[in-house]
Amino acid sequence: MDNVLEKKLHDAVWAAHSLFERGKTSGSSANMSFIHDGSIYITASGSCFGTLTNDDFAVVSFAGESINGKKASKELTLHKYYYEHNDAVKAVIHTHGPYSTLFSCRKFKNDIDIIPTYTPYLDMKVGKIALVPYGRPGSDELFASFKECLGRGDAYLLKNHGGIVGGKSIMDAFYGIEELEESAKIACLIEPECEYDRLR
Repeated sequence: MDNVLEKKLHDAVWAAHSLFERGKTSGSSANMSFIHDGSIYITASGSCFGTLTNDDFAVVSFAGESINGKKASKELTLHKYYYEHNDAVKAVIHTHGPYSTLFSCRKFKNDIDIIPTYTPYLDMKVGKIALVPYGRPGSDELFASFKECLGRGDAYLLKNHGGIVGGKSIMDAFYGIEELEESAKIACLIEPECEYDRLR
């Protein structure tokens, strides 16, 4: 394994463990990826951030072909669309953080710049957050909605689902998803009286 890939895997595993251990994600719900030598390294289907290792990554081409025989996360297409939209994005993290997920369930009047800026850090570290209409996780409906929303924000909140942030590296995406979660938490605590959308 070359040193660059080894460092990317080290950062990815560390970020996954950090998010899991601090309750920013749970179970096998989250996924992350990064680009290396023209291929997408993405957490394998069913993997858990809490126990993630270097061996828990599926390697796929941009055409969707498996390179190492492991089954990719069912949300690979979200990551692929993110990369194809913005060449500067080299890593993507998607989590169901408790506050970003709670915030995503709110009723929204618009779908652009949806998280209020009570502190300067979301703008500084991520930018504007756009809302992606609800689609069942891993569904073509979700993928189509996400693709249509690309460019409306710097990162995204999937309705009734969670956040997804891209960055120039795994650590950059990690800092971004952390700030999205923290900003959603602040907004939820400051604005407790809100209406929420239920799925059923």
